[in-house]
Amino acid sequence: MDAQLAVIGLGSIGSMTLWQASRLSDSVMGFEAATPAHGRSAVGGDTRLFRMVYLGKPDYYPVMERSRGLWAELEAETGQDILTTTGGLSIGTANGSYINSILETTRTIGAEHCVLSREETAERYPQHNLRPDDCAVYDPRAGVLRTDRAVSAAVAAAQANGATVLQNTPVDSITETDHGVVVTSGDRTWTFEKVIVASGGWSRRLMPDHLKAVTETKRIVLTWFLAQDGTQFSPESFPVFSRLYGDRSMFGAPAVDGVTVKASVDAPLDRRERTTPDPDCVPRELTREEIEKVTDIVTEFFPGLIPSIVRSDAFPDLFTEDGHPLLGWLDENSRVYCATGFSGKGFKMATGFGQIAAHEALGKQTVDGLDFVRPDRFKTR
Repeated sequence: MDAQLAVIGLGSIGSMTLWQASRLSDSVMGFEAATPAHGRSAVGGDTRLFRMVYLGKPDYYPVMERSRGLWAELEAETGQDILTTTGGLSIGTANGSYINSILETTRTIGAEHCVLSREETAERYPQHNLRPDDCAVYDPRAGVLRTDRAVSAAVAAAQANGATVLQNTPVDSITETDHGVVVTSGDRTWTFEKVIVASGGWSRRLMPDHLKAVTETKRIVLTWFLAQDGTQFSPESFPVFSRLYGDRSMFGAPAVDGVTVKASVDAPLDRRERTTPDPDCVPRELTREEIEKVTDIVTEFFPGLIPSIVRSDAFPDLFTEDGHPLLGWLDENSRVYCATGFSGKGFKMATGFGQIAAHEALGKQTVDGLDFVRPDRFKTR
């Protein structure tokens, strides 16, 4: 055996999994096709939103609680500032389906929050141009994550714990044998007791056919705009936000550089356009429709932003058919563990899911209550 465990892909989830595995074993190796936090992976784009008030399955809440504590541990271990608490706003029509769904989930899980009327939201956060029937759900524990810094810090922490990292080593195949798992890159091979696949948009190449059939690599588009007054959109003044009404949706983060505000369309404009079979060939340029859509929404939502895109980019991520990740063994007898398919929403929970993956793959602990993310939910299809 070359090591007890290999982690393939050191991006959002893989870097955190490697860090957590290095705390449990001194025989861990990580494979990265390029370099950690490289600009073409789903890590790209500087920041991601961290939210405890979350639209979706209540089952995610324990993972988010776990993740929040682990982000603090990573900061303490590495001396890096990674999660900045800004608060968070979910804005929509009062008594509309979006706000009602958020409140239903939030009350179910018991997350700290408060509901702000249109008048209260406008007074506290005048950056937002609100409609007459808008309101907001405020999340005091939300914030902004620095993605590049987080991944680099996690990989460095893993190496300090004794993990081996192989950069510029794309994995071509993984093969299970009677004695372990053989990993191949070019003309080189390694053998491990267990392997975790965490390579995001590149994971399909290493998956069995039944999982290829229920996953797609898609293109995530991010856009930034200049603030007329950067102080109004600083992390101290401008919470992370998500906003939806009708077919107009947007999410974003404050100007962590003091100048540019991330404001991006939340829902896909055209799912066919967003599907990208080859993650190495993601179209980085925005289409005319994408430019017009995001510019139009920013013009309406934010009078304090100059309605002209100053920066944009696109990144690949692996999406599953049901929108929930693949976390667990390929089957009950497999030595290959999946930690991928986070469908564009995994970074906030990367530390939590990384810890779960490391503990389960190394046989330290099995976490209950995660049937909705286990890969075997697709096996009978």
